Amino acid sequence: MANFNKVMIMGNLTKDPEERFTKNDQAVVHFTVACNRVYRDKVSGEQKKQVSFVPVSVWGRAAENCKQYLQKGSPVFVEGRLVSSSWESPQGEKKFKLEVTAQSVQFLSSGPKRAGGESSADPDPVNIQDEPPGGPSEDEVPF
Repeated sequence: MANFNKVMIMGNLTKDPEERFTKNDQAVVHFTVACNRVYRDKVSGEQKKQVSFVPVSVWGRAAENCKQYLQKGSPVFVEGRLVSSSWESPQGEKKFKLEVTAQSVQFLSSGPKRAGGESSADPDPVNIQDEPPGGPSEDEVPF
């Protein structure tokens, strides 16, 4: 049976993107996207909101563009794949993490913010697909 791993999320950044570089000088940016789901409670009839916080990593040139043009509150549409990783903490605990490795990030607002809060010129194309072939290797995971 064939496998399929595709994630699409749209929401706003919860904080400014964090940029790091691997040992091979490959840029990687991490940010979290808040996705809201509004629904009506079946019992009370009240409208309720559920927020999901989705961690995202972006690699290469696309990572550099995200660092330059995105900030806390920026709306984005991310397409990618769900990746799980595990490691052992310094205390010997087994840790697990799920995150989206972006294959495409679309900025849903114009250019970077200036000090006065106004946008500058539009960024270069925002639908950039740039990640290491086969994703990051074990040696390149920046945590």
